[in-house]
Order: sequence, then C-alpha cells, then structure tokens
Amino acid sequence: MDDTRQSIGADSNMSHNSVVPQAHFALMLATGFSSGLPLALTGSTLQAWLTSVGLDLTTIGAFTLVGLPYTLKFLWAPFMDRYVLPWFGRRRGWMFATQAALVISIVGLAGADPASAPETAALFALLVAFASASQDISIDAYRAELLAPEVRGLGAAVSVVGYRIAMLVSGAGALIAAQIFDFSTIYFLIATLLGVGLAATILGPEPSLSAGQKIPLTLRAAIVDPLREFFTRPGAGALLALIIFYKLGDAFAGSLTTAFLMRGAGFSVAEVGFVNKGLGLASLLLGGLLGGIWLTRLGLYRALLLFGILQALSNLTFMVLAWAGKNYLLMILAVGFENLSGGMGTAAFVALQMGLCDARYTATQFALLSALAALGRVYVGPLSGIAVETIGWGNFFILTTLAAIPGLILLIRLRARLEN
Repeated sequence: MDDTRQSIGADSNMSHNSVVPQAHFALMLATGFSSGLPLALTGSTLQAWLTSVGLDLTTIGAFTLVGLPYTLKFLWAPFMDRYVLPWFGRRRGWMFATQAALVISIVGLAGADPASAPETAALFALLVAFASASQDISIDAYRAELLAPEVRGLGAAVSVVGYRIAMLVSGAGALIAAQIFDFSTIYFLIATLLGVGLAATILGPEPSLSAGQKIPLTLRAAIVDPLREFFTRPGAGALLALIIFYKLGDAFAGSLTTAFLMRGAGFSVAEVGFVNKGLGLASLLLGGLLGGIWLTRLGLYRALLLFGILQALSNLTFMVLAWAGKNYLLMILAVGFENLSGGMGTAAFVALQMGLCDARYTATQFALLSALAALGRVYVGPLSGIAVETIGWGNFFILTTLAAIPGLILLIRLRARLEN
C-alpha cells in the first residue's frame, strides 16, 4: 500500500490548487449554502405545505419516505467517481449537473398541487431529494479534494455555516414568508437561490489528481477499488469503528434534548425555541468556526481528543439540569456548551473523513463514511426513549457520557495514524 496513506493529517494523494485560502473559504460557504438549501424543501417546509392544504396525517407521514435518497446515496456515488461529464471537470461537472437538476425539480414541485395531485407532488419531492443527495456527494468530494490538509477543519466549519444559514432560509424563513406568499411562490423563490451554488461551481477551480493517479476505468473498478483500497490500509476496521463511535455519545444525548427541556425540565415551547434553537444554533456555528481554527493549531489527533472530551462533558451539564430542575441559567449553560462542543467536534470529524478519502474515489468513500457516521443518529433514538423511561433523565445523561468513551479509546489507539 502507498505510504502516503499512513498519516491522515498528511497531504494524502491529493493535488491542491494554488488559489488563495480566502477564495477557498468563500467557495465552501457558497457550496455549503447550496447543499443545505434543499433539505427543508422535502422535510419541515413540505410538511407545513401539506398540512396547510388539508392533507390527512397518513398521507403526510408517507411523504417522509421521499427522504430515502439521503440515506442511500452511497449506492450511486461510484458513478460520480467513474464518469466525467463534458463540462467543468470531474467534480464541478457533477456539481453543475445536480444543481441544474435541483432547480428544475424544485420548480416542478412549486408547480405541483399537493391537494389535488399528491402523487405528482411526491414524485417531484423525490426528485428534489435525489438531486440534493447527489449534489451532496459531489460537493463533499470537491471539498475533500480542494482543501489542503491544514485548512480542512476550518473549511468544513465554514461549509457548515453556509449549510445552516441555508436551512434557516428554506426552513424557518420559508414558514415566515408563508404569511405573505403561497408555498408555490416560496418554492420558486428558493429555486433562484441555487444561483449561489451554480456561481461557485462555475467560478471555482477544479481539483486535480496527483501525478500517476487515474480515475477508475470501469464502473466495477469504481465500486470495488474504493473498498479494496480502504480495507488494505493498516487499522482500517478500527478507523471505521471510530467513524461510528466518535459522535455516538453526542448523538445519544441530542436525540431527546428538546423532549427533555420540555418534559424533563419543564420549560415552555417558546423558551425552548428561543434558547435551544436560537442560542443553540449560534453556539453550534461558533463552535464550528473555533474548532476549525484550533484544528489548524492543535493538529487532527489532539483536536479530535480535546473536542471529544468536551462533547462528553457537555452531556453532564444536562444531568445537572435534570437534577436541579427548571433553571434558566443552567439551561443556557447546558444548551450553549453542548452546541459549542458539538460544533467543534463536527469540524474535526469532517476533517477526519476528508483525510480518509483517496482522491481517486472520494465520492464513494466519503458517501460510505458519512453513511456509517449516521448510524448512531439513526439507531440511538428508540434506545433513548427506553433508557429514559427505565433509568430517568439524570442517569440517562450519565449513560450518554459513558457512550462517548469507546470512541475516545479508539481515538487514542489510533494516535499514530492520525498525528501529523
């Protein structure tokens, strides 16, 4: 195996464009915005639209299935590693194609009438989700290949800022605008905002492979070679386990945070909305930026360790709130600390995933790694409810803190692989 893969923090198999970092960060902000914009259009905003036209709950519930492409995107990621479209290059070509498909499908959804033709609306919503998931594949690969190792954490953080801003626009912003415009008009307007991503795609540089590297020559190679390349690395299994377990404690606690603040601590919906969504979002974005900055100074291993410990400790602040009862100061402290540490951890964690990708197969490998990272978020939800009913809120947050320990142990074991 190529020795350049031995150190995740090292410049592994990627050739980086000479554009100044400030331009890179602007691209990350714009592409992050483009990536986050469609999500609510097939989620919360679509549910609000369906509810406003009087659809029954069974039909509304069935519409949640349109989000399946986000969990299955690794199935078609190899196509985006193997085939190069005839415009803008290997990564930007797919970015442009998926963004154009997003504009068309969102306009189609805007023109649909969920009340009289819910099947048509569901079809266009599914197309939006498919195009959005495909855009995520291409943008994730682009970001991993464009950013130099020393700025991956900060680049990821800037991308998350753009992503969250876009979610506010297409989520809360769309619902506020619904007081003035109908949902069809709102969807048309949001489609125009994808011009931000299209402009970044057209103006941005195209990453290139290192000398001697070639893209997969067959589709079979695009499917098989990324797995073979990864699993021939020393400690591949431990690295995959780290991907699964690093954010597990954070996801475990976060799965019931809102329910705890309302039922366990007794805060009102308005209080929870203001602090958990307002302060929480601000803390998350600040944490991401701080994490990206500190990552450049600490190095990947030390940043992952420090941020992982902070993520675990933040769960204990909710334990204190559970035992103390309704206390505004403690709620602000708990929510702020949890989101701040979570944002820092996410910046380092995304940098880790980018560093694990071989530039020949970035789309496939990053899609697989992100799918593994999502396993914890998917499966801890049902377990969280059972745990709370069995041991109570305070002990539940102790349990979520303990759930973070396996990831930290794996991290320490992999220190030699992760240090620069």
